[in-house]
Amino acid sequence: MKRITLCTALLISGTMAYAQMNAFTGKYPVTKTTDQTDEYFGTKVPDPYRWLEDDRSEETKNWVKEQNKVTDAYLDRIPFRAAIKKRLTELWNYEKFSAPFKEGDYTYFYKNDGLQNQSVLYRQKRGGNPEVFLDPNKFSADGTSSLQGISFSKDGSLAAFQVSEGGSDWRKVIVIDTKTGRKMDDTLRDVKFSGISWLRNEGFFYSSYDKPKGSELSEKTQIHKLYYHKLGTPQVQDELIFGGEATPRRYVGGGVTEDETMLVISAANATYGNELYIMDLGGKQRSLVAIATGFDFEYDIVHKNGDDLYMVTNMQAPNRKLVKLSAKQAGNGAWSTVINEAQFPLSVTTCGNKLFAQYLEDAVSKVYQYDLNGKREKEIALPGLGTAGGFSGKVDESELYYTFTSYVYPPTIFRYDIKTGKSELYKKAGVKFDPSLYESRQVFYTSGDGTKIPMIITSKKGIKTDGKNPVLLYGYGGFNVSLTPSFSVSNLVFMEAGGVYAVANLRGGGEYGDRWHVAGTKMNKQNVFTDFIAAGKYLITEKYTSTDYLAIAGGSNGGLLVGACMTQSPGLFKVCFPAVGVMDMLRYHKFTAGAGWAFDYGTAEDSKEMFEYLKGYSPVHNVLKAEYPATMVTTGDHDDRVVPAHSFKFAAALQAGQTGSNPTLIRIETKAGHGAGKPTDMLIAEQADKWSFLLWNMGLTYKP
Repeated sequence: MKRITLCTALLISGTMAYAQMNAFTGKYPVTKTTDQTDEYFGTKVPDPYRWLEDDRSEETKNWVKEQNKVTDAYLDRIPFRAAIKKRLTELWNYEKFSAPFKEGDYTYFYKNDGLQNQSVLYRQKRGGNPEVFLDPNKFSADGTSSLQGISFSKDGSLAAFQVSEGGSDWRKVIVIDTKTGRKMDDTLRDVKFSGISWLRNEGFFYSSYDKPKGSELSEKTQIHKLYYHKLGTPQVQDELIFGGEATPRRYVGGGVTEDETMLVISAANATYGNELYIMDLGGKQRSLVAIATGFDFEYDIVHKNGDDLYMVTNMQAPNRKLVKLSAKQAGNGAWSTVINEAQFPLSVTTCGNKLFAQYLEDAVSKVYQYDLNGKREKEIALPGLGTAGGFSGKVDESELYYTFTSYVYPPTIFRYDIKTGKSELYKKAGVKFDPSLYESRQVFYTSGDGTKIPMIITSKKGIKTDGKNPVLLYGYGGFNVSLTPSFSVSNLVFMEAGGVYAVANLRGGGEYGDRWHVAGTKMNKQNVFTDFIAAGKYLITEKYTSTDYLAIAGGSNGGLLVGACMTQSPGLFKVCFPAVGVMDMLRYHKFTAGAGWAFDYGTAEDSKEMFEYLKGYSPVHNVLKAEYPATMVTTGDHDDRVVPAHSFKFAAALQAGQTGSNPTLIRIETKAGHGAGKPTDMLIAEQADKWSFLLWNMGLTYKP
């Protein structure tokens, strides 16, 4: 077999024998079809795999089991899969730290020794030795229960932490005495999409829904509610603060200001746009005052200084601005601008009574320090072009910690002195990686309508642009989410072997503010897919790769992206990875959190025009008899955000529609949800399977 050396680790073969070796020669499980049909505005739409929506039925469980058998058997054939997993494990095995934060007499931080399934929360007093405060690895025997947030009372003597089991969005909240470590008799259950905000040491505010019996929602179970839990009382007696029948909203959150005098309530019906209320916590009468009503804009109070409230909003400012208002006159709309809208999107955090303005300039971070009057004092000098996060703390602190990372810069923690404006290295990642061997370059390519789209391409230095590089193109394009540079050990394994990793900043995201976001929503959603397809064509035109070596990946809304692009342009890609994707665009709003996504997507019930538009790109409804790329759909059986039925139905349709020899498999992780809290061993196995599947189906091999 003739092979051309790509690098020391990857070998390429163009022989038919190799292609036949990685072709799918087994049998897919039989997926029954039914005559289920729905009618939308006079149009009948078959839904033959509707039965797979019942993920609790024995029939669906058996289908999952049989699909996993087929997928496992195929992956087991790949001779270098174990070598990739071994290399991933070697690189993953280094100490990982979070930025520290102060609560009471202690400084807290997360640490993972390297291969621990879950990071451990430590604490230490000044000059003392670190001690384990919470070890999530002891929450469950298999490591699938995870710590998903912790909140401390103002004096640090009490804490409430959230636990997710099997990756579910449903959490339980456990209250602990931080001095003694004793768990108190205040465990709450079935809490979802919630923060925890303490009021003195008496209790805390939290949010949740009424838990449905299955995946499909009723009107009642879509109403989010804000509660107050008083310590020492049963959960059934918790006081309803906002939400419910009087003020039905899909998303409600509440936070107590640092001085504990005010509750700030945000209420929304979609993932964009919110109302804002405040409640005086000082008196006996806790009356609500509306700062902003309606859902056309977004409002977020980021700081309180005496009577002054500082609020970030996009009202008349698509890239956002910071305004100030009086708490005593909050309802009269008298706001003054502190930081004006700029060319790039703004977010604001606070520490030490200073404002930290973070701008996203072409998808990379710029950070400036301001005083409370809006005077710019300093620019924080960052190590390079990448992503900076943190820049927050309490009013009386004189220093803060932030993290910086990029595609070629492992996460590094810096200590920042607010007075002097100087940063110093605090913790450096210990990953065995030489950044001088790699490079990231940002390009701007042209989409179908002439729009310039940024994309960052990362690889080893000196790669040949001969069209033979394996490339993974990643995208998201939705919900105002910005994809910014971040380091990944998994991607490093691919790049050190000669692969190229590309990230396109598509419309629908937040990289250029609201206009960029709206340009990828509802009847503009096709822009997102066109942008992604154009990214693939750019990589081919510039000879980074060719159709034989181009893979695409995305998760959640990004899974929809992959599903839509591979059904619209199946011949452009060699390998596809749609992960936990929204694949049935006619029914997505009927499950779990789906109804809240309507701002981005619209629904099939809005109008005939919207129905026809959604049906025109819905991945499940656009699988035909065709030769599709090698595809591995991935999902988790505990995903209660994007229910696994989306992936089940898409995989079944692909297997029925595939006319070529490329595999169309589904990998269903058990005891896993939408992605958060996955244990390390599960992540390593998942990534090893991904890279093995990609290389094998490109006719490549891996040698460490």
